[in-house]
Amino acid sequence: MNVKLMLILLALFAFASPMFAQGTGGTNWVAITSGFSMAIASAVCGLAQAKAVAAAAEGMARNPGASAAIRFALLLGLVLIESLALYTLVIIFVKVT
Repeated sequence: MNVKLMLILLALFAFASPMFAQGTGGTNWVAITSGFSMAIASAVCGLAQAKAVAAAAEGMARNPGASAAIRFALLLGLVLIESLALYTLVIIFVKVT
């Protein structure tokens, strides 16, 4: 039983050894993953902004007297939501370049 196990482990290490080799011309994974992170950040920002605008429009329709306060809160919220995408973009530029 132990001989079979040792042969299996020996074969595994023999065939898997190229996997541990250090390559010089590999894929730039930082650039690829930064593209995915920007796409995810943009999608989340878009969904959050749509929800914020819809809630503000409903709030102004229900209470027109408070539309000035709702509009200020909406603009402040949109600025903070958009800052998520801008921070992601800045981090990508710092990391990729």
